[in-house]
Amino acid sequence: QVQLVESGGGLVQTGGSLRLSCVASERTFGTYAMGWFRQAPGKEREFVGAFARNGANLYYADSVKGRFTISRDYAKNTLYLQMNRLNPEDTAVYYCAAGSQPISNPPAWAYWGKGTLVTVSS
Repeated sequence: QVQLVESGGGLVQTGGSLRLSCVASERTFGTYAMGWFRQAPGKEREFVGAFARNGANLYYADSVKGRFTISRDYAKNTLYLQMNRLNPEDTAVYYCAAGSQPISNPPAWAYWGKGTLVTVSS
């Protein structure tokens, strides 16, 4: 069973930065694609970005390209989401996910963390 635990959310002002972490159970990296999603109040869950299972390919949503960076530390079984130049539209619960393919469709992902809330004030 894959377990994912996010942390690092909080309140930040417009233009600020945050780094989210997702600690995964062992052997998740290399077995699954790993990604980040977010869900704003009253909206559907949307794709932020993801690594392919091989770790060589990385994909981002257009809305975060150039501002957000996904990285991972194999030794710590941890996935990161570095978020820069945040704006109020980035306010959402951010979720870590593991699945077979790094695609943008949330139902295709098999495992989810409980999420961490990011609030960007104007």
